[in-house]
Amino acid sequence: MDSTSGDRDTHDRGPLEGLIVADFSRILAGPYATMLLGDLGATVIKVESPAGDDTRTWKPPVRGDVSTYYLGINRNKRSIVLDLRDPDDQLVARRLAERADILVENFKPGQIARFGLDYESLRSQNQRLIYASISGFGTKPPGSEMMGYDLMIQAMSGLMSLTGEADGPAYRAGISVFDIVAGLHLIMGILAALHERTTSGEGQHVEVSLLTSALSGLVNHTAAVTMGGVVPFRMGNAHPSLYPYDPFFTSDGELIVIAANDGQFRSLTRAIGAPELADDERFCVNERRTANRAILGPLLQERLSTKTSDDWFSLLMAAGVPCAPIATVAEGIDLARRVGLEPTVILGNGEDQLEMIRNPITFSETPPSYRLPPPDLGADGGSIRSWLLDDQVAVPLKP
Repeated sequence: MDSTSGDRDTHDRGPLEGLIVADFSRILAGPYATMLLGDLGATVIKVESPAGDDTRTWKPPVRGDVSTYYLGINRNKRSIVLDLRDPDDQLVARRLAERADILVENFKPGQIARFGLDYESLRSQNQRLIYASISGFGTKPPGSEMMGYDLMIQAMSGLMSLTGEADGPAYRAGISVFDIVAGLHLIMGILAALHERTTSGEGQHVEVSLLTSALSGLVNHTAAVTMGGVVPFRMGNAHPSLYPYDPFFTSDGELIVIAANDGQFRSLTRAIGAPELADDERFCVNERRTANRAILGPLLQERLSTKTSDDWFSLLMAAGVPCAPIATVAEGIDLARRVGLEPTVILGNGEDQLEMIRNPITFSETPPSYRLPPPDLGADGGSIRSWLLDDQVAVPLKP
C-alpha cells in the first residue's frame, strides 16, 4: 500500500497489533469503531450477510459504483459472508468468536442469541472475549424492542429541539452525530475492558446505547435540566451561555465571532474600534453580555459589516479573538492541509487509489497504519475459513 506520509504510516505495527476483532456490526456506529481499531493495528474481520452491509447500497455519492458511505468507514478490514440462518455458517461464526479478542455487534437486542452468538453462550468458550454491543435504547424492555437509528435518537434525545431557528422547525444535525458518539464511547469501553483483562485474565460484556450516548453528548444541555431545572430550547446559531458566539454578517459574507471570556471580548472591542463597549456595565462580564445580547448584537454588527470576512479574519485572529469563516466540507479539508495537519491518506495504487480521511490520533512510536482498502463483499472468505481451521496460525492474512 502507498501512503501520503511515508513508511511510518504503511508498516503494520500499531498499539493494538495482535488483537483480533470479530465485527458483526453494520451501518455506522459499529463499523466506524472497528475501522478505528483496525487503524491502530487490530486485525478486523467484517462478517456480512449475503446481502452485505446496508451502507454498500447507500448511494449516491459513489466512487466507481461503490458507495462512498461504505468506503469511508470500512478500511483495514477483511470481509467474510456468513448466513447466520445456516447451521454451518453459524459454526464458522462461533469459531471466529472463539478466536477473537473483541466481538462487536449491533443486532436488535436478543436477536443474536438465536444463532448462539450472545455473550453468555460465547463466554464459556472464550473467557477472554471482550464482547461489545451497541443498541438504540438498551437491552431491557420496552427499549430493547425498539429499533434505533440516528435520526430517531436526534429527535428523541432532545437534540432536534435545540437545532434550528427559535421560531422555525426543528432540524437534524448535518451528520449522524450520535452514531459517531456511540462508536467512540464503545471504543473507550473496549479499551478499558482490555486493560482490565491484563489483570483479571477475563473479558466482559461492554454495552452502549445510542440514547444514553446522546444524553452524555448533550453535556451542558442535559446538565441544565438535571441540575438547573432549565429546559433548553432552539436559539438558531446562538449559545445559551456565551455572547458573542455567533455568525455576523460582514461586507461580503458571514464570519463566526467568539468571545468566550471577558479578556477576549475586550480584545474584540479594540479590534473593531469600539473599546468603550468593554467598559459598558451592560456588557463588561459574560453573564451581562448574554442577558443583553439583543442590545449588544446590533452594535457589533454595525462595526463588522464594514469589512470583508477575510479582512476581519486576519484582524481578529491577530488580536487573539477566535473567529472562523463558514466553509464547505471541501474547504475544511483544505484548511486542515494549510495549517499543517495532513488530513488525508492515500490507499491503493493507480486507478484503485482512495483518498481517505486520516485517523485523527497520533502516536510517537506506534502510529495508525493504513494497510487495507475497504473490502469487496466476501473478498477474504476462503482464507478466513482456512485460518479458522488451522490452530497453529495466530493472526490471519498479514498484508
